[in-house]
Amino acid sequence: MELMISTFTLAIAAAISIIIAQAIDKVSVNYISMIIGIIIGLIPFLNQQIASFDSEIFMELIVAPLLFLEGQKTRIHNVGRRIKEIIGLTIIMVLLALIVSGFSIHLLADVSLPLAFIIGSISTPTDATASEAVTNGLRMPRRVTSALKAESLFNDASGIILLNMSLLWFANGYINYGQTIQDFCISSIGGAILGFAVAWVIIIFRQTLVRSRFNSLNAQNLIYILTPLALYALAEHLHVSGIIAVVVAGLLHNAESQQSLLLNSRQVHMSQDLQNLISDIFNSMVFIILGLMMVRISRNKLFNGDLAKWIIVGIIVYLANLLVRYLYGRLIIRYDRRESIVFSLGGIHGAVTLALALTISVDFLGSQSYNLVIMSEAVLIILSMLVPTIVFQFILPHNVSDEEAHIVMDKIRSEMVKRALVAVHKMYLPQRVKRHVIYTLLNQKRVVKTREYIRVLLKTIDQPNLSKSEQYLQRLAFFRAFAIEREYLEMIGQKEGKYRTYILNLYNDVLLAESLIIEPEDE
Repeated sequence: MELMISTFTLAIAAAISIIIAQAIDKVSVNYISMIIGIIIGLIPFLNQQIASFDSEIFMELIVAPLLFLEGQKTRIHNVGRRIKEIIGLTIIMVLLALIVSGFSIHLLADVSLPLAFIIGSISTPTDATASEAVTNGLRMPRRVTSALKAESLFNDASGIILLNMSLLWFANGYINYGQTIQDFCISSIGGAILGFAVAWVIIIFRQTLVRSRFNSLNAQNLIYILTPLALYALAEHLHVSGIIAVVVAGLLHNAESQQSLLLNSRQVHMSQDLQNLISDIFNSMVFIILGLMMVRISRNKLFNGDLAKWIIVGIIVYLANLLVRYLYGRLIIRYDRRESIVFSLGGIHGAVTLALALTISVDFLGSQSYNLVIMSEAVLIILSMLVPTIVFQFILPHNVSDEEAHIVMDKIRSEMVKRALVAVHKMYLPQRVKRHVIYTLLNQKRVVKTREYIRVLLKTIDQPNLSKSEQYLQRLAFFRAFAIEREYLEMIGQKEGKYRTYILNLYNDVLLAESLIIEPEDE
């Protein structure tokens, strides 16, 4: 019951965050989610509705699906082509970042070396979803974007192994290098093999099912949703990397969807909608939890010496990572100066960093060290989002702003519907059918006010259904109207190149509306 109430509260908070982000499109939903998390933490009644944090539940129910979806956005061919670069980013650069940040914390903040390495290892994973939120509306260099995405998919396993090494160092007083290397190889390679094998079996089963008369769209969706959850749990049970397993499974599912566009188009379309839904909600939940945890830990401790140390350590970790990333991009990848700056700032931290920090027990570290780890990582996450949000505005070219695009698209939408209405008026239709088609197209234009909509809705309740012949004529009218709309969008899309993405989205809306008209009405 406690888990259900916590999940419900977080889901409602996530929905509110997303709605507010739509209204304030210049502010990333991550910041809004964090602020809402802080507000929840400050209100005792709401704070009590969310149970104490369980890192295992967080990793399996939120982080694993997010990484599975990130993997599914990436073509497996691109990963194979960049395998050397990925190994460099996720092993060599991660180790350099850990060494520099660990010794910097130890020397500059007077933190014991094992604890400093614990903080440094947690700071190594980056978050592709958080990066997209920061760079929204900006044109990133293509090479840098590919590197950041590949890095964020695979460096989580490195962070987990290095954290385990640092925790053993903290407990035993020494580093077992041989055991660490062995654990890394077993965990990463084992996770990749398991992810490939399980995903391959699931894909074969689903493809066999879709070609049979037993296929069910709902069953397919359920299998799809449960895949990362079950796979992560199995991998962790076998003591291999669940993170790598779900990422590899996501890569294979991307290949499957590319080959199934026309074989099972409904399934592919619905899975894309599920990806967007789960990604938006879960990513928002991550930052709500971050804000909540900051309040819970910092309560009654803001005005003692702890606050200054939390901030100093967080800044040191962030600057150390920036330095290593910049030099690696400049000297190893051979980026130019601007690309290296973007690459260094583009290492945004989010879900996995928070999850790793919260896997550590208070009893293991002690309350003071535990609070230092959590709060310094919170400072790191905030800085990693805030600094590039500001700097990128000055060094990256801007795409068309949402506000400008909204004005232009309103004009395009109005002209599109106007042409469709002209075509409908020229058709011979019974008055009842014509009125309904025109009203529906005006709804598409978004000029019908809520009051008018309610009035028509109440009036419709008592009206008899259209006859078979009227339904047939109504479909013909809609098909004609939608054809006119699509022709107009095809024409305007060739002229307005900078608004092409928005025009394609509107074109997709028209196709979806047409697919709904095709569905027969229930008697």
